[in-house]
Amino acid sequence: MTDPDTDIDSESGSGTDADAGPVAEADGGVAEAESDASAPEPSDEGAETGDSVPIANPTLSADAVERVDEILESGMLADGPEVRDFEDEFAAYCETDRAVATSNGTTALHAALEALDLDAGDAVLTSPFSFVASANAIRLAGATPVFADIDPETYTLDPDAVERVLEERDDVVGLLPVHLYGLAADMNRLCEIADDHDLFVLEDACQAHGAAIDGDRVGSFGDAACFSFYPTKNMTTGEGGMITTDRDDLADRAASFVNHGRDVGEGGSYEHVDLGHNYRMTSLAAAIGREQLERLPEFNRARRENAAYYDEQLADLPVETPTEPDGYRHVYHQYTIRTDERDELAATLDERGVDTGVYYGTPIHRQPAYETVSTAAATLPEAERAAETVLSLPVHPTLSERDRRTVVEAVTDHFHPQ
Repeated sequence: MTDPDTDIDSESGSGTDADAGPVAEADGGVAEAESDASAPEPSDEGAETGDSVPIANPTLSADAVERVDEILESGMLADGPEVRDFEDEFAAYCETDRAVATSNGTTALHAALEALDLDAGDAVLTSPFSFVASANAIRLAGATPVFADIDPETYTLDPDAVERVLEERDDVVGLLPVHLYGLAADMNRLCEIADDHDLFVLEDACQAHGAAIDGDRVGSFGDAACFSFYPTKNMTTGEGGMITTDRDDLADRAASFVNHGRDVGEGGSYEHVDLGHNYRMTSLAAAIGREQLERLPEFNRARRENAAYYDEQLADLPVETPTEPDGYRHVYHQYTIRTDERDELAATLDERGVDTGVYYGTPIHRQPAYETVSTAAATLPEAERAAETVLSLPVHPTLSERDRRTVVEAVTDHFHPQ
């Protein structure tokens, strides 16, 4: 794992620091801070003796509460200028031209797919090892999800498996790679494959706010990308989502779809040019999101520091720790290990007051809701093996030194009982 303070490309070089702190510019965009002085240091004050170690711990600062109070006092609670400012700032963070806010990550995926103008019967190739929303959104947009297997080290779409599927099918119109656990999929190869086959690329970045490849942040690789701001994500708005893109046509169609199909150039008019939903983000959520975006680099540095601690402390144990390929920046939405003793280890950790999570115990193509989908009977051995062996440990930014020691001691004692 690379040092988060040294694996940074300067702005004058090939990229930017994917974890540098945002500061306000005169034009309302986001610039990159040059110092990591604000990064939190773990302490023993984060937990009291006897407390459990939670798998997630969403935190809102006093500044976020103050911003919400200001919105409440203004009376403009629904979609409005606060949301437009959040969209602009998030687009600047991802280094894209446009962003469209939505009510959650699933609606972001659905709206983006609708904006891509799929036809009935179109197939979209995606990962079977993900939260079900990525495949559900494809079906909600009237298309068919097709699954390719994952890389067993990164848990993301295996480009070789994608190519094998494309050799067998001629109905695939797009790729929907999932950046899982905070690590980007192999976007360089996947985008090359998409170009070769004239496919769109929609990134599911719902777990990867701030992740990067060679200094380029996720959200900027494909035709569009989608983020979730659920409370357990690297940043939150309570519930909320965002679509990022460099394509004005796609952004305009998505913005219309999330607002009842209104003409985006007509403001608040009742001119509805297409079918749409109410998938809008509220100003309350946007106020929280703007403050969380300012703190996202701090959150990600803390997650990376916690992950580095686990990497070192668990190195000699019979578990497989996360991979961070060269040039990639993992932001550890989850710190996911693998072991054939997954269930037994989870039970040991539970006894020691350590929360864990299995993300995901059933691959999508094995879910009951997918029994009638054409690729439900596919054999995807890497995804199925991962589902049997993965276990996520607490890695959130508010872990204390005591919390981290508790986790490591519990894992160690499981494999080497005293």
